Amino acid sequence: MQSQKIEEHFIAEKPFYLPQKNELAVALAAYGNGLPLLLKGPTGSGKTRFMQFLAWTIKRPLITVSCHDDLSTSDLVGRYLIRGGETFWLDGPMTLAVRHGAICYLDEVVEARKDTTVVIHPLADDRRQLAIEKRGELLTAPKEFMLAVSYNPGYQSVLKDMKQSTRQRFVALELNYPPPELESEIIRHEAGVKEPLAHSLVRIAAMTRGLKDSGLQEGASTRLLVHAGLLIREGIAPREACHGTITEALTDDRELVGAIDEMISSVI
Repeated sequence: MQSQKIEEHFIAEKPFYLPQKNELAVALAAYGNGLPLLLKGPTGSGKTRFMQFLAWTIKRPLITVSCHDDLSTSDLVGRYLIRGGETFWLDGPMTLAVRHGAICYLDEVVEARKDTTVVIHPLADDRRQLAIEKRGELLTAPKEFMLAVSYNPGYQSVLKDMKQSTRQRFVALELNYPPPELESEIIRHEAGVKEPLAHSLVRIAAMTRGLKDSGLQEGASTRLLVHAGLLIREGIAPREACHGTITEALTDDRELVGAIDEMISSVI
């Protein structure tokens, strides 16, 4: 089996994260009791940053997997490879996390194939085991290991909903967009802009989030506001920056594009 470096998955510096409620206390309690964690929330609401902050807090490596339609069990668990005429085993990210007592974070888990996510069931209950069928190996996770997954309820469909048999294994936390004052503080810190501009960007976001009933799938995320702030800080005209990072990022519908640009013009 080829060895892999786990050191590169440690979070070296404290991530910037402002708690919304008591999510850190709940996550720490789940970790202390060997319980898996489920994060629910819209795109760009801080789920990944929270996981980085949690990993830094408990001083464990964080191995993140971005789930997608083609994600196979081998992508998670591992596979045999041939190099130089020799066959060797390469651990997948989940196996690596179990072996080293890391946090395995499956981002947007409902995007993965159903036959792939079944492999997490024994890890998400009191067995805390991972079967590596190709090697005839059964790993039991150490107490330091944690399984965490996330998904966006706003994109749910019948085909991509999380099964009750899966979700009821997790401690669930909802991470929504922060309250206005908190969101402004995040934008000031992450984009390096002044308070008036941060407040204006938050106002724009609130207006776009109110367009859900008008055909917009999702409003501007905190991430998009940071992107807008970064461009403005670099000298891009505010309206142009917001058009590129917010309007065009949210929709291709020209009527909605016009409506969002009008909102931006009314604020900036």
